[in-house]
Amino acid sequence: MQQSKKQIVVNKQGPIVVIEDDAEDQELLMEVFGKLNYQNKVLYFFDGQEALDYIENSDEMPFLILSDINMPKLNGFALREKLKTDAKLSNKCIPYLFFSTAVEQQAVINAYSQSVQGFFKKPNSLAELENTISLIIEYWRRCAAPNDFS
Repeated sequence: MQQSKKQIVVNKQGPIVVIEDDAEDQELLMEVFGKLNYQNKVLYFFDGQEALDYIENSDEMPFLILSDINMPKLNGFALREKLKTDAKLSNKCIPYLFFSTAVEQQAVINAYSQSVQGFFKKPNSLAELENTISLIIEYWRRCAAPNDFS
């Protein structure tokens, strides 16, 4: 008896979803993404609920999600859980990364127990932020994906 294969898709050309409720941090990220000049569209959301609404209702599948943890309406952990348990989204291989100033051991443990693909502390300088974002994007661009073999 042949098992049906689960179709797992990665969209390396898709938008980068940034969820950040701090306006200053969001401006810094906009500056960095502008400077790095990736071809991916970068979408910014102030809370997890806004991002969830977009992801659920958009035909575009994100390339990756950079999420803060402490946000109004729907925090980063709750958003991750919803995306992970949504039948429609669970087949989509969207890397979910936390990007937060609140880095403590229990938060990191909780993140990885939810199968988060990375947990990054927000750097203190613009140069460090640029380097970190560049490393994240390049890593995920170079990662082999199931649909690379079509």
